[in-house]
Amino acid sequence: MYLRWMVRRDDKGVDFGIWKNISPSQLICPVDVHVARVSKELKLIQRQPVDWQTALELTTYLRTLDKADPVKYDFALFGTGVMENKTLVK
Repeated sequence: MYLRWMVRRDDKGVDFGIWKNISPSQLICPVDVHVARVSKELKLIQRQPVDWQTALELTTYLRTLDKADPVKYDFALFGTGVMENKTLVK
């Protein structure tokens, strides 16, 4: 996440983009339990263990959507996973 904040730049103040020597295309999407669950449900990944290889598999898929900035989908996957958790708790 730290690399994402330092490398990517947005207008919302989340991603600072102050590290210019690394391209957003080089980033790997972080995978936690929320991202893993949503990614599996959407068939973006097939690996069962959540590990480095899973992050690489997800990033490879996300690069098919945006080669220049595959990690931009991270927050959407994470947020969807968190919201699904809240609806399941009801």
